[in-house]
Parts: sequence; structure tokens; C-alpha cells
Amino acid sequence: MGVKKMKRIGMRIFVTGTRGIPGIQGGIETHCEKLYPRIAHMGCSVTIARRLPYIQDNLNEYGNVQLKDLPTPRSKHFEAIIHTIVSTFYAKLKGFRCIHIHGIGPSLCAPLARLLGLRVVITHHGSDYKRQKWGKLSRFILRLGELAGVTFAHKVIVVSSYIKKRLESMYRRFDINYIPNGVKIHKKVDKNDFLQRWGIDENSYILAVGRLVPEKGFHDLIASYSEIKEKKLKLVLAGDADHETEYSRRLIQSAQESGCILTGFVQQEDLGQLYSYARLFILPSYHEGLPLSLLEALSYGIDVLVSNIPAHTEIGLDSSSYFQCGNRQNLSAKIKEKLAHPYTGGMRNTLLAEYDWEIIAHKTFKLYQELCHFSF
Repeated sequence: MGVKKMKRIGMRIFVTGTRGIPGIQGGIETHCEKLYPRIAHMGCSVTIARRLPYIQDNLNEYGNVQLKDLPTPRSKHFEAIIHTIVSTFYAKLKGFRCIHIHGIGPSLCAPLARLLGLRVVITHHGSDYKRQKWGKLSRFILRLGELAGVTFAHKVIVVSSYIKKRLESMYRRFDINYIPNGVKIHKKVDKNDFLQRWGIDENSYILAVGRLVPEKGFHDLIASYSEIKEKKLKLVLAGDADHETEYSRRLIQSAQESGCILTGFVQQEDLGQLYSYARLFILPSYHEGLPLSLLEALSYGIDVLVSNIPAHTEIGLDSSSYFQCGNRQNLSAKIKEKLAHPYTGGMRNTLLAEYDWEIIAHKTFKLYQELCHFSF
């Protein structure tokens, strides 16, 4: 479903909670990079706040979206909230009427934004307090952020239906908007120069994509891969850690010892090559909101195997595409089953119905109109 370009009608939206766009690793970052150029094309003036330590370009605009680089310390625990506070005051100072906060940590600033007279939207991308990397205090603050966002935001968006049901049950708020992450159907990439650079043969590798953090479960995948005797089949792990940790160091060492190929963060056409020629895509996560990497893998029509967490099961894959989360023996068995049977087809056409970026952009645009009291 396409959306025609509309004349600008005066809506100015300030976006924060993301590290920035374009080409910055992270699910929220990819979400914003895909979504906001489409919304800008529809006639909405959008400015995205970027975290200065992650910026390696001199861009002031991307896809008709204005970019504003604001300072923040590069800190695992404090960068998101400090940057969101700075962003909120900046939005007020520059006369924005509406602020859209992404993530439950940054949503801790929703009451501040309301106090300053801003109209507030939050997007709940997942219950981050369930991530293994956080300690008790951080989890408490993230829960507080969820509470503040759901309680004080004028509009609440969630990226998966199971999050919507949980928030309705917990907070008794029943006007929550389900607007998922999106994807577009991809054609197989013709080039393979990126694969050649890494010594990767077409259709002879397992692919995993994501940040090197505990909740992604890559440690389970590496352990299961080590048990597979078919060593002609490589494991390619495309991703990096936002902040080096003891976990990321141990994971990289384990991957290297197991003969895995670590490409680091990959994007655009290079990532398209990895998806295009993978024998199997695996996402062994313990926690997700709605993983864009899985949607991307499905959009290329490749075979997938994922943990049976709610964010994955609600997509409705065949039962053969799920394994018991955290169960390495079950993961190993499922990998062997997948490799033993040629893949005949995927969910490409089904994906268009619910996860089309144009439809998602249109729904978000309409929500902004309601919030700002504009109409077609």
C-alpha cells in the first residue's frame, strides 16, 4: 500500500530515544531509519536527536528528516536517559509541539515532557528490564520508565501484540496502539563480493545477526554449532557490542575458537548479501520486542530457526522453525533437522499484509494527526 506525498500541514515531531540514523547498529535505530523518511515524505516535519558519540558523518538531513546531534556521555547506564533529558529541553526550546520517545528507558522522561507542555508519544520496543545485562537497580529504573511512559504519554505504541496485552493487563490502559516493525520484500542480491572478501561460500553458512549481548543467546548458538560435525557449513555472526563487556569478550573468544566468522556490524548491500545466500538464519534470543533481523531474513525468503519466545511465536512460523529457548540440545537437533531437508519456500507474501513499512508509516502519521489535532 503506497501513500502519496502530501502538502506539509504544520506538524513538527521531535524524535528521541534512539542513538541516531543512518547506519547505526540497533533495532530502534533501524526502525527509525526505515520509518521517518516515509513519514517526512507524507508531509510531516521530523527532527531526530542523535547521540554525538555514535556519529561518524556530517549529515544535517537524511531522507527529508532533520538530524540534530546532541551531546551525551557514552555510558552503558546513563547515556540514554541523559540524552533524552537534553533532547526534551531542546524540543521545548525550539518550539516543537510533539515529542516521540522510543524505548522504555528514555520514557522515564515522559512526565518531564508533559510538565514542559509537550504532547508525548512513546514506542515500547520491548521489556528491556528482562535483558540479562542489567542489574537490579537498572531493571528497577527500566520498569519505572515503562510505568512513566504508559501513564504519562498521550499516545502509546507497541511493536508486538503480546506487549499490548501485557500492558493492558498491568496498567489497565486500553487505548494502546499496536504498530509493529516493518519490512519490505527483497530480491536476492546478485553481487557476492562481500562474501568473497570474508571467504564465505554461497549457501554454505548459518547466519546470525545482532548485537553481542547476553539476551541474544549467541552463546547457545556457538555451543550448538560446535557440536555439529558438518564443519563445511560455517557460522557467520554479523554484529558487534555497543560497549565492550566481559560477556562480549568471552563470546568473541568462544566464536573464534569454534571457527565462526565474525564480520562485525554489517549494513545495507553487504548485509543483503549475507541474507541472500545463507543456508539458514538463526535467532536464539531470550528476549525481543519484534526483531527486525528475523523479518529481514524472512523477507529474503531464506529458512529460519528461532527460539520459542512470544515475540517470535506471534509471527506464526511453522513449528519446525522453533526450538526451546535456552535448550542447546534442542537447538542442535533442530539445526540438524533443518540442514537435512531442503528449504522449499517462506512467508514472503504473508509478510506484506502486516509488516509493510508504508502501512506502518501511514498508521504512525495518522496517530500524529490525532495527537496534534490535525485532519486530512
